[in-house]
Amino acid sequence: MNDPIALHPDAQALLFTDARTANTFTDEPVTDEQLRAIHELAKYPPTAANTQPLRVLYVRHGEPRERLLTHMNDGNRAKTATAPVVAVLAADTDFHHHIPRIFPIRPQMRDTLDGDPASREHMARFNATLQIAYWLLAARAAGLATGPMAGFDAAGIDKEFLADTSWKSLLVVNLGKPGPDAWFPRLPRLDYDDIVRHA
Repeated sequence: MNDPIALHPDAQALLFTDARTANTFTDEPVTDEQLRAIHELAKYPPTAANTQPLRVLYVRHGEPRERLLTHMNDGNRAKTATAPVVAVLAADTDFHHHIPRIFPIRPQMRDTLDGDPASREHMARFNATLQIAYWLLAARAAGLATGPMAGFDAAGIDKEFLADTSWKSLLVVNLGKPGPDAWFPRLPRLDYDDIVRHA
């Protein structure tokens, strides 16, 4: 029987079955070329009306990293201090300004959403969250390990780093090559029959 998954087993392992959340990192740098390559993959999967509201702030070492650490929960601070790059993944609530360019079949959506900030924020957060999943897979495809974290003061990060933007932070992700003892033991996953019904 043919494998029902079209991806080569090595690619399946890189992206899914062997990939893990990293808790330590080496000091090997993450290059600007790698960061751009992640974007070039992650920009293609779908979002509603092609709106693409995900925005990314990269924080390297130095004074900006020290400021970021003050907004991380205690359990996340040490690993965030040592990762080569930290990504703040955010939703742009003013994504609609790009609609005439990225969704030219319905440019009037920009004006509709301009008058409905509540729907616009919901749409931004939902679709940026979709894009975060794509971004994490793209980072794995670039040969990097990720350490996604929800344990941070989002309001603090938004005030500290994003105050002059319409971006709202959703997730902080450490990025780099895994260091010693990077992985916790693999936790169980639900089986197909646990989560699937057929109508």
